[in-house]
Amino acid sequence: MGNGICFDTLNGAQYIFQQFCTPAICSVPDCGQIKYIPTIGGNATYLAIFVLLLIAQLFLCIRYKTWGFLVGMFGGLTLEVLGYGGRVWLHDNIFNFNAFLLYLICLTIAPAFLSGSIYICLGRIVTINGNHLSRFSPKTYAIVFVSCDILSLVLQAAGGALAAQANTQSQENAGVDIMIAGLAYQVFSLLLFLVLWADFAMRARKATEDQKTSEYADLRASSLFRFFQYALLIATVLILIRSIYRVTELQGGFGGTIANNQASFMVFEGPMIILAVLGLTIFHPGLVLKEVWRTSEFSFSSKKTPHVEHYNMQAGKDDHSSRSELRPSM
Repeated sequence: MGNGICFDTLNGAQYIFQQFCTPAICSVPDCGQIKYIPTIGGNATYLAIFVLLLIAQLFLCIRYKTWGFLVGMFGGLTLEVLGYGGRVWLHDNIFNFNAFLLYLICLTIAPAFLSGSIYICLGRIVTINGNHLSRFSPKTYAIVFVSCDILSLVLQAAGGALAAQANTQSQENAGVDIMIAGLAYQVFSLLLFLVLWADFAMRARKATEDQKTSEYADLRASSLFRFFQYALLIATVLILIRSIYRVTELQGGFGGTIANNQASFMVFEGPMIILAVLGLTIFHPGLVLKEVWRTSEFSFSSKKTPHVEHYNMQAGKDDHSSRSELRPSM
């Protein structure tokens, strides 16, 4: 890994620095940054798709002012573009360490940014149904899962950098182990997110319309809102599948069989993320929720948001008992 010394197969028993290698004089499996030359067609196609998705997300997020959603989407999609740019670069020069580093780190950490955008959507879904139906407040969901995302991101980035820059096998193994820990933690976070979302969905399903926030009744009944939730669920599952694949891939290290299998990478990495983001572009939260995205924003202060105060005043005392039955103990 890195810029080492390789055997010159063309000129016999001579050794050259890896940066001077070409496929004509050095063995790709032995001296390449990975053991195959990335396909230009597939990787260039993924690169182009991610550029288009990035442009679409920028337009929609700016159009509907979904700034929190934009942060994760912009960061994740920019890293996907850079990562596949690195793979296209590796196609031109499989021995280029900088191209490998660009591909490795960017594509490893990009989905963590995308997960962050997904996590903050759950708070909106909770508010649209009624905060009192949830075991936790929208703010709690955001704080917990975004914090998990940041920790996962740091572990993956630090592990990738350490492994890529390693001078010894033990250093590389340590870096890979840290990357695996970060990816495994991301898998755990996504699974926990799905469990808590399912718990809230069941509580919301059991509640009557009178027990839910009245001002969002029309939105809850709309097909767009239902499809938005499906898109969010599918995106979460796809990112989870991709993360499980990357954990499995790295179990054997950079030299492992799965890590050097181009077919599995092209199936379980790019398409999983493309489909996840595509669904959240077609059913973009700004397009579906419109003004509700901004009016349902929570504050990190202890004050209630205006829409909650409005709902509490409108609800009156008549349904106090029913809301008390649903309100969880914290």
